[in-house]
Amino acid sequence: MRFFRKKKEADGAPEEAAEGQEQAAAPEGRPPPAIAEAEPAPAAAVEATEAAVPVEEAVERTRKTWFGRIGGMFKRGLNDQLWDELEETLISADTGVQTTLKILNDLKDRVRKESIKDPDIALGALKEDLISILQVDRGQGRIWHSNGLHEEWPKPAVILVVGVNGTGKTTSIGKLAHVYVAQGKKVVLAAGDTFRAAAIEQLKQWGDKAGVDVVAHQQGADPGAVIFDALQAAETRSADILIIDTAGRLHTKANLMDELRKVNRVIQRKVPDAPHEVLLVLDATTGQNAMPQAKYFTEAVGVTGILLSKLDGTAKGGVVFSVCDQLGVPVRFVGTGEAPKDLALFEPREFVEALLAP
Repeated sequence: MRFFRKKKEADGAPEEAAEGQEQAAAPEGRPPPAIAEAEPAPAAAVEATEAAVPVEEAVERTRKTWFGRIGGMFKRGLNDQLWDELEETLISADTGVQTTLKILNDLKDRVRKESIKDPDIALGALKEDLISILQVDRGQGRIWHSNGLHEEWPKPAVILVVGVNGTGKTTSIGKLAHVYVAQGKKVVLAAGDTFRAAAIEQLKQWGDKAGVDVVAHQQGADPGAVIFDALQAAETRSADILIIDTAGRLHTKANLMDELRKVNRVIQRKVPDAPHEVLLVLDATTGQNAMPQAKYFTEAVGVTGILLSKLDGTAKGGVVFSVCDQLGVPVRFVGTGEAPKDLALFEPREFVEALLAP
């Protein structure tokens, strides 16, 4: 699958006065926080890896279990049995009750208004309806849009990545870094999840794999201080992209959301128009359980896009439709496997065609 298209380099963000720097400084009497760095890997070495798992293969379990049946349903005729079977299939695939009813009502209305009798035409109408649900894009972000990448990005482009623990957030950040390095971009990662020591070490390991610098403090450090240092490092090193990891302790929801808002304020003191994208990582295997998470984060930090991880690990990939329909936030990327290369730019038409393939 096509991933990223080349962008033109944008002018760097203007330097910012020292306002807010005191908040991010190391505590008095302590040495400045260490910055973990990795030698950049040659882009050619990264590009030499085998091809990524395609979306068609990643959705195979969902297609075989649920969506692949739909074509056969239509061939049996446009009747009440079809609508009942279609409703059951969509709900069972975690499309969600509200979204499923919307799809069915839209399709029934179109069949009636256009006097559609041919099952193949009706199936085509269903495909178009599913695609339109996935093509939601409010244009909130500065990096990606419905057709790929904006021609010009801010420099550095600041991507704030949020999500609860266990969704594959840190792994997804590593995959993003891997792909951007393969595109010849200079990337810096910020280990802003200071609550879990494992998160810091995991991000450093991904930094080593991708050959990118990782800015990290010790466990328990102020996330705002880490991110302030990372913003300075990205500017000093003329990085194209800064990707920021964050904590994901949903069981302390109020504290987590307050912390994320604070992180946003620290970013905006240094780069007023950042973050340029807020990417929410959702685990596809959790199905409809991902929806409350998505609502919390969208309300707290203004999510501009979804990265749906572990799509290859579930038979209920219909949650993609529910996310786009209920939240009005586009899916930007899907995780298609476990390797660093296995991340695909989400393309609605290709996704729907893969799901409904016989």
